[in-house]
Order: sequence, then structure tokens, then C-alpha cells
Amino acid sequence: MTLAIDVHGLNKHFGARHVVQDVEIQVEAGHICGFLGPNGSGKTTTLRMLCGLLTPDAGTGTCLGLDLRRDTAAIKRQTGYMTQRFSLYEDLTIEENLDFIARMYGLDRRRERLNESLERLGLIDRRRQLAGQLSGGWKQRLSLAACVLHGPRLLLLDEPTAGMGEHETYAVANLIRRLHRNSAYTIVLIEHDMRVVFNLADRITVLGEGKLLAEGTPPEISQSPIVQEAYLGKSE
Repeated sequence: MTLAIDVHGLNKHFGARHVVQDVEIQVEAGHICGFLGPNGSGKTTTLRMLCGLLTPDAGTGTCLGLDLRRDTAAIKRQTGYMTQRFSLYEDLTIEENLDFIARMYGLDRRRERLNESLERLGLIDRRRQLAGQLSGGWKQRLSLAACVLHGPRLLLLDEPTAGMGEHETYAVANLIRRLHRNSAYTIVLIEHDMRVVFNLADRITVLGEGKLLAEGTPPEISQSPIVQEAYLGKSE
């Protein structure tokens, strides 16, 4: 088994708040790991430490075979990070947004890469539409196109279906599944919709109050007393 992520003892404080407490995460290369947990459980903070946007107060390990502390710049170059909120330019077209990102990364074959990304995410026919005119589902398609434009090995997706109706949630989940099947990305997925996590993930990590509460396959997690009580309204 080759691990894309292998970290131990992650800790992070913000002032007096101990946001992440001694968390260990292992994600097999090419797999999808789902994060579950209520707001404030440390999911996003953990995600940001994995990709080098935040430095852990304590903890060691590797991401994509690179040291979590020493090699943050290299990790960032090989990671596509999709934030909770739409973070691209609403007054630029889909094509202009992606071209801007390609220039920021200094990509070669810029036009070819852009067209490939548009095609892969089903955005060809909308390439000249302003990003601000897109619905939530189409904005997420654009965000995913931006994530994969530079050819990353790891995708970190922070609540990609937040605020969506059932139809758009289903469409975005299928898009993630297709991206994974066609390109074998390793994906870490934070989701508020438990159905999306259980349908997509190979393994699931449950966080609560900054601590690792449970970890396992979807069938194992569905039988966890913690998940039964918190998500399914059951308790023993």
C-alpha cells in the first residue's frame, strides 16, 4: 500500500482554542477519503495543514512523499485545493479565469491545458460566460476545473456541494466520481451531506472538537455508535 498522506500527531491552536488535537491520518494513493464532523470540529484546519497553507504546532508526516513541514512549497504545487466559498473572479469569464490561473502557475501548453480542463468539466459551451452569472453547480464545476488545471496529484475539496439542492448535489458528486475514475487522483473530501461522503469515499474519518473520533470504511463508519448518534439519530 502506497500512502499519499501519512501524518501523525497533528495539533493546531488559534489563541487559546485547541482546534486540532493529536490527529493521525493515512490516505492510500488513488483513494478518496471523506471527512465528517460538525462545524468547528477541525476539518478545514486539518485540510489546510495537509496542503501547507497552515503550519502545525506539532505533528510530523508526509504528503505525496514530501515532508509536511519542510516541503510545503512542493506540496502546494502538486495539490488542487477547492475552498468552501467560490474564490474566482466573478467579473471574468470561465475561460479568462482559467487562463489567469494558468499564467499564475506559469504552465506550458497553456491553451491546450485550458481546453482540456474545459472539456473535462463540461464547460466548453459556457467558456465565454461570466463566472458571476453561473449557478452554484456551474460555479463548482469552474472551481474544479481550476483545481485540476495544473495537473495535481492530490485534490482537497472543502464542502463542494454546500448550499446546493438535491439535483445539483447529485451532479457535482457524479462529476467528482468521474474525475477520480478517469485520472486516479487522491482526494480528501469534506462534506456536510453524509450521503455524498458515503457514496464517494473509500474510507471515512470522523472528527469532533478537534479530535479523531472514528476511522474506517463506509460500512464500518455507518455502524459506529458515534456516527449512529450524531448523524442517524440513533444511540445505544
